[in-house]
Amino acid sequence: MKTTGRLQFAKYQGIINILVAIFKPFGKGGNYFLLRFFRNTNGIFGLLLRYIFVKNLAKKVGNNVSIQPNVFLYNLQNIQLGNNVSIHPMCYIEGAGGIDIGDDVSIAHGSSILSTNHQWSNTELAIKYNRESFDKVCIENDVWIGCGVRILSGVTISNRSVVAAGAVVNKSFDKFSLIGGVPAKIIKRTNEN
Repeated sequence: MKTTGRLQFAKYQGIINILVAIFKPFGKGGNYFLLRFFRNTNGIFGLLLRYIFVKNLAKKVGNNVSIQPNVFLYNLQNIQLGNNVSIHPMCYIEGAGGIDIGDDVSIAHGSSILSTNHQWSNTELAIKYNRESFDKVCIENDVWIGCGVRILSGVTISNRSVVAAGAVVNKSFDKFSLIGGVPAKIIKRTNEN
């Protein structure tokens, strides 16, 4: 029988907690430096190190959080991750406006979650120099985000929902939603056959 990450985490949780405490005195700067340094480290060792550093940097991190190699995380102090969360390679997550991710969430490779947006109201300035707006993103429990998804600021994806690969999500959706497209819309309900 294959041992799941959840069982392995539970088995070694005491040791993991000690390692988190050992690296805590390195402070935000030290933990962030180490997170970037070990960003591409493969295997269990890489997963363990990234968990330790993210646990010391993020607003909140649950148990059994898997951050795969080559994931880019910014403004971690505004990010909350629940239990049993997996973030796969090549994801970009910008937490300046706040990001809350619930339990049992899988974010497939190449996805982006943005909690900021550029304004363009000041015509005296180029758009890239206009002020930014910040809006929290909430991904509730039991959500699967397919590969290459873009989730924009201010969006809530509710419980037991699936976001199809390549979707651009620019508005919120109720629970039990299978959404997809550009911009995303409801394809069907996940509680229907």
